[in-house]
Amino acid sequence: MPLARELELDLDAFEGPFDLLLTLVLKEELAPAEVDVAEIVVAFCERLEPVDLEACGEFLVLVAALLELKARSLFPDEAAELADLEPEEAAEELARRLAEYRRAKRAAELLAERLEAQRERFFRIGPAPLAPRPERRLAPQEPEQLVAALRTLAAEPPALSLAHMELRFPPVSRFLERFRAVLRRRSRFDFEAEVAGLSRVEQAVAFLALLELARTREAALSQARPFGPIRVVRPEVERRHAWNARSA
Repeated sequence: MPLARELELDLDAFEGPFDLLLTLVLKEELAPAEVDVAEIVVAFCERLEPVDLEACGEFLVLVAALLELKARSLFPDEAAELADLEPEEAAEELARRLAEYRRAKRAAELLAERLEAQRERFFRIGPAPLAPRPERRLAPQEPEQLVAALRTLAAEPPALSLAHMELRFPPVSRFLERFRAVLRRRSRFDFEAEVAGLSRVEQAVAFLALLELARTREAALSQARPFGPIRVVRPEVERRHAWNARSA
């Protein structure tokens, strides 16, 4: 059949000419269940112009054989059962299956009709009307406690204090007076010993006071090495040591 042999198919499981498809199915290289017969028929009808009765007859024979192979592959047990029956018994079995098919088809039509007739109805999804309703037992409640809880929620929260995050700097004058009093009692002292136990902020302010004493020449500062201890000396003591060093 030239028309069927020239038919090109593009299916999910196969792509190529129709005669190659039949060859693969007969050689069991392609499962019949994977072949969409409906698409093959549609493709044949689209290609058939004008109508060729001889080509249509041959195509129907081939498609019928393909459908038989597909049915046997889908229902292998039933095919084996029918093969063991006599012709009369096979005919009766076929008539019985056709009757079952008619009943199933009629039932599907009735269900479709009911669905179409009742499509505007809405059903409530929930328990049955006569089902026992569960009783929710709540503990005895006191309205006063509820009112007190609501008042607590409605009250304005207290303002958040950030006082602990503020840096409070002591006045420089406090450390000036302190260092001047120490220099009146002693001729020299170590800065680290005087600020031991103070916070970092207080130590920074104390160092500013020490620089102010050095600027006004009320004290002389010395440091033997970088990051070493700072020694504070009265100016006259520093000048006396310098004169003794020059005279020596």
